[in-house]
Formats: sequence, C-alpha cells, structure tokens
Amino acid sequence: MCIDEKDKPIGIFDSGVGGLTVVREVMRNIPKERIVYFGDTARVPYGSKSKETILRYSRQIVRFLRSQDVKAIVIACNTASALALEELSREITIPIIGVVKPGAKVACATTKNNRVGVIGTKGTISSGLYTDFIRQINPHIHVVGKACPLFVPLVEENWLKDPVTVEVATRYLAELKEQNIDTLILGCTHYPLLRSTIGKIMGEQVTLVNPAYETACRLRELLHEEHLMNETSLEENKNPHRFYVSDAAESFRDFANSILPCEIEKAKKINIEDY
Repeated sequence: MCIDEKDKPIGIFDSGVGGLTVVREVMRNIPKERIVYFGDTARVPYGSKSKETILRYSRQIVRFLRSQDVKAIVIACNTASALALEELSREITIPIIGVVKPGAKVACATTKNNRVGVIGTKGTISSGLYTDFIRQINPHIHVVGKACPLFVPLVEENWLKDPVTVEVATRYLAELKEQNIDTLILGCTHYPLLRSTIGKIMGEQVTLVNPAYETACRLRELLHEEHLMNETSLEENKNPHRFYVSDAAESFRDFANSILPCEIEKAKKINIEDY
C-alpha cells in the first residue's frame, strides 16, 4: 500500500454530536490518524426513523465522505450501524465498520452470569441487532434491551449530571436492575457521556461496555490488517481534523470543544442533500 493511501483521513459519521465520543476514542487510541467527521445535525435523531430513511441518509453521507477521499469509514451511530451497515458494506470498496459488533463482542467476553443489558434508541433496540450478534457468539446469553430516548436530548443540552438526568436515568434503568444483569452495553454514542451517572445507578456489580472505545480498538486492528495505518506523526500546534454538519455549526463546535482533546476552530455546514 502506498504512503499516499496511508496518509488519507478516516471518515466518521453520526446523526449528530454523539459520534464525537467515537472521535475522542480514535484521537486517544490512534493519535496519528486524521479525521473527517460529519454530524447530521439537521436530521437528528435517527433513532425514531425507518430503515429506508436511515439507509438513504447514510448513503448520502458515505458519498460525501468519499468525496473527501477517506481511506475507511466508521458509522459512529448505533441506529445507522444496525440498519445500514450491512448494505453499505456491499456497496463500497473501502473498509467500513459500525459500533455494534465491537461492543457486542466485548459484552460476551465480559459477562459472568450470561445476562447482558443493552440501552439505546428505539431504533437500535427494536432492530434487535445487539441481541442477534450476542447470540451468534454465545446462544446461552440472555439479552435485555431498554430504549432510553430522552438520554440524547439531555446529553445535547449538556445536562450530564443534572438532577433531571439522574431522575430520568433512574426510571429507565430500574427495569434493568431487576433483571440481574452483570454487563450493560451503552448502545448509543451519546451514552458514554452519562457513564458516571449510569454507573452509580447500576452499581459496581454491573460492568459498563463503551462501544465507542471498542470501536476505536477495532478500527486500529482494521487499519493494521489493511496496511492503512498512518506512520507519520501529525504536525504539532495544528488541527489536522475536519468537521462538517448539516445544521447548527456553532453549537456543534461548542459541544465538540467540551469533550474532545483538541480545540476545533470551526465546523463547516454543508447541504448533505446534494450528495
């Protein structure tokens, strides 16, 4: 593989800001890689939309990322991973991964009592994809899914430890606490930002699985396998990453700067419907 190919950026996309948790883990775990991120902030949330709509949106975004000459794509959205990854992987030639499989694999390796919980959007939970992947690995694992749709707007309001968020989380998670799970998958990219709150409610006996971190680890493996790992360090004091959104660029930038390890000067708004 030529050096030019290795120097190309990684494309990462999500329905909004939640995928920035994946970006954060990629920056931490594969620090030499450049990133082109797209957040579909005009059409968020994805969790309540149909498979046909999610597939159409995802194809548009993939076409945009291909126009940015990326070498691999990460679907940093559980809903799009659940509903669009399989078809997209057949339609493009560059590597593409989602966030569902890495999290499912780690949950299977982590559980001791074969009882795993999954929290996510309505779309992710109703798709049953986490359950399907987990049972392919270990058919003896009992999976309990719970949709937590209010978590996304609470995170985007930055109410991470607000009493309202604690109350909502307590009510959502009460059902899972009764199911004697010992492992809980944070099945939406927004949810790692609520990790401490969720952890306190579930207790120390429940291990939380963060698919954002596991996806970054899988991406690193994939880049090695495909001989695509960038081998030259990024220039210091320069931000090599590019961020695009379909709306609300300033609020996106402010949120990104509150969670990422580097400063983002701007996010560029584009018309994704052009792709």
